Amino acid sequence: MKPIFVMVKCELGQAYKVADQAVQGIEQVSEVYSTSGQYDLLMKCYLEDDADTGHFVTEKLQTLPGVKETFTIITFKAFG
Repeated sequence: MKPIFVMVKCELGQAYKVADQAVQGIEQVSEVYSTSGQYDLLMKCYLEDDADTGHFVTEKLQTLPGVKETFTIITFKAFG
């Protein structure tokens, strides 16, 4: 499994609904945090090693009602 992080900017007033839909409806979404700053949410997702990250983000996350914009961070190695 490969982890990715997706920062999500939501339509006004929609962050909690988007977070709930992501956690409840998308099995690859592990955790969702509300954040301050430019983006409203930070989603930690685990994808199969052969999964297409672009398709996952554009077809599963960007299509959630209330999502305005995403910024995806690809991970390489976990330390600790």
